[in-house]
Amino acid sequence: MANERAIIGIPMGDPAGIGPEITMKSLTKADIYDVCKPLVIGDTAVLKKAIAIVGANLQINEVNKPSEGKYELGTVDVINLNNINIDELQYGEVSAQGGQGAFEYIKKAVELAMADEVQAIATTPINKESLQAAKVPYIGHTEMLEDLAGSQDPLTMFEVKGMRIFFLTRHLSLKDAIDQITKERVRDYLIRCDKALQRLGVENRRFAVAGLNPHSGENGLFGWEEVKEIKPGIEAAVVEGIDAVGPVPADSVFFQALNGKYDAVLSLYHDQGHIAAKMTDFHRTISITNGLPFLRTSVDHGTAFDIAGKNIAESVSMEECIKVAAQYAPNFTKNNL
Repeated sequence: MANERAIIGIPMGDPAGIGPEITMKSLTKADIYDVCKPLVIGDTAVLKKAIAIVGANLQINEVNKPSEGKYELGTVDVINLNNINIDELQYGEVSAQGGQGAFEYIKKAVELAMADEVQAIATTPINKESLQAAKVPYIGHTEMLEDLAGSQDPLTMFEVKGMRIFFLTRHLSLKDAIDQITKERVRDYLIRCDKALQRLGVENRRFAVAGLNPHSGENGLFGWEEVKEIKPGIEAAVVEGIDAVGPVPADSVFFQALNGKYDAVLSLYHDQGHIAAKMTDFHRTISITNGLPFLRTSVDHGTAFDIAGKNIAESVSMEECIKVAAQYAPNFTKNNL
């Protein structure tokens, strides 16, 4: 059984943030090792300091490649990039070395994933200001991964307690997001979401599209978007073979999905889906980036500079992030469907 465990690459994130701490806390848990082989890509000195901060009984095992790892509880297998001056590291502070280091960990993890040496990547938080200080030309993980992997327009999915949520629009004002809700976009996204779940090995793929207006507009009484754009987009996707219904009023669709009525929900704008997921369980809401040549999961929180280095940060999100990567890794297909 041990040989079947997937190797999960874990870039440790910004060294001045909580990434190293929550990673070390996670790797004290036996259930992580039950489901996968975690491999940290980072800086040994930073990780040893994190081990001391969290008071963990862990030993570092430096390896040059994933196949050399021990992958047993009590030992943290690490590819050490040795790129942080530990004497200059200040927790909670923006720094060029932190931004550059975080980028290099991700870059190495992507190289390993592209070479099939790790079966998935579970990412920890990075800091946008530190990336800028290092003159790293990306504002965040998604843009970085998209470029490093040669992909276009990756698709974000949240998963929490079995509920899956996709997003038709992301970082836009609500007014601009509404302008993006067209029948063509709804159709295209439902097709893309279906392919994304196929790649994850999900056999049952029944989608519900959330409504935009109260009661999904009540046939034009509270708005015409559902009548003119959303429903025609769903119908066009159904013609293409997608199992989709809606629009379903947003005040009930997520509850229904959580209870198994739907396999995924297409949220129309950022906060609609984020609120539903995080109110269900903030710490266990995991982001999965689809459309890459490899599987990537991520915690859905930041570097938490205000509590870094204080042994306050909870590791539940990181643990769940690794477990979700391990769950999907065996069934994930790398072909571009």
